[in-house]
Amino acid sequence: MSNTSSIGQAENRTAGRLFEPLGLDHIVLQVRDLDATRKFYMDVLGCTLERENKEISLVQLRFGEHLIDLFPGNGANDPGSKTGLHHFCLSIRCDDIDALARALSAKGVMLAGPPVARTGAYGRSPTLYFTDLNGYEVELKPR
Repeated sequence: MSNTSSIGQAENRTAGRLFEPLGLDHIVLQVRDLDATRKFYMDVLGCTLERENKEISLVQLRFGEHLIDLFPGNGANDPGSKTGLHHFCLSIRCDDIDALARALSAKGVMLAGPPVARTGAYGRSPTLYFTDLNGYEVELKPR
């Protein structure tokens, strides 16, 4: 009698079996006040500073195995300020990100572009970006 895991079942339903779902890598939040939000997540939730990219005003906070990235919205005084979820990143096992990109495109997924190298909770690797059916930006990132 075979014992098929839920991960194996999920893998069989994915884009041509080209990746295995592993979990969450990070989320990116657009915030009104970067410094106050950083202080809240560190002082109240116990996050630690992982990395700061001052060039694009990005703060990466470590929360256990995962990252919470903070990115400035349009500003606190702008009534039309965009805040909330910018995107989320799913961690995957994938040997050929280019083949995965082709398979997703063949399934009608509109990719934001070719794979680009990004740093996440598990290091730097090429990632794919696309928007789901509800308008959420999704990043797929191999470990």
